[in-house]
Amino acid sequence: MRIAPATDSVVPRLGANPASKEVTVPYPDKVLADDEQVVEHLHPHWITLVPAALWFLVVCGAAGVCIGFAPDSKPWHLVVIVLVLVVAIVLVIWRSLIPLLQRQTTHYVFTTHRVLIRRGVLRRTGRDIALQRISDVGFEQSLWDRIVKAGTVTIESAGEQGQERLVNVPRSEQQQQQLNRLIEQDSARRAREAQGHQPSAPLPPGYPTQQYSQPYPPEN
Repeated sequence: MRIAPATDSVVPRLGANPASKEVTVPYPDKVLADDEQVVEHLHPHWITLVPAALWFLVVCGAAGVCIGFAPDSKPWHLVVIVLVLVVAIVLVIWRSLIPLLQRQTTHYVFTTHRVLIRRGVLRRTGRDIALQRISDVGFEQSLWDRIVKAGTVTIESAGEQGQERLVNVPRSEQQQQQLNRLIEQDSARRAREAQGHQPSAPLPPGYPTQQYSQPYPPEN
């Protein structure tokens, strides 16, 4: 999925003019530099939600059965229904809602400059890896991963936390190739910028600057 930066509002980004109008924008647009664009914005594969969906169906079915077999006597009937509903709600939140929120709050973002990783619902963790610091990108797929088109992408980079594993990445093989292309493009961009902004060295004092009036080498 390709995402273009927002163009319908002025967004303060890194290096932008402080006087520009501030608006609320979603992640990751709010952390991009002026010349940076999002190429891929991914969440973990939908297969991670299959256990959560199964738990939801099992809990709802079990709750319905328990309510159906609740005693008919008035005091106990209401007590059983309340207990069943409370247990069912707790299980749905624990086994279904929390995994859903974890997936939605996990971001794998590839931009033209870096890889951004964000995880967590209440306790957030994040890491930004500049493309120029990445030394190797690999992927790993089991037989089940190949069937559902998912996998694990491993990023090797310089630094204390040299390895980063992105688990359950959709189309992991294509994402690995995409990331390698972004690294090559970033390297070429930096090389062009270095050539375009590198000032020419001044001539040393006393260096001859004689202009020749005849072609070189001189004609006989």
